Amino acid sequence: MRPEAGKRLTSAMSLIGIGWYFAVSIVGGIVGGLLLDGWLDTKPLFSLVGLALGLALAFYGGFKAMMRVMAESSGKRKGSKED
Repeated sequence: MRPEAGKRLTSAMSLIGIGWYFAVSIVGGIVGGLLLDGWLDTKPLFSLVGLALGLALAFYGGFKAMMRVMAESSGKRKGSKED
């Protein structure tokens, strides 16, 4: 495998991981809210709170992860141009 193909694969896998992080955060918030709603009989309240918290967690964590991936990607590109 060529070195640049490996770098692209690493970046692609990082992006897939960020996508999974988004999905798990949002679905986890909704499921947690639904469970609390069923237990406390407050139908849409905790589902909406869970959705809001899941979205906030997903965007915060996704932003931080995306910044890390972009920094690594630009660092690799700069290093490869100097070689």
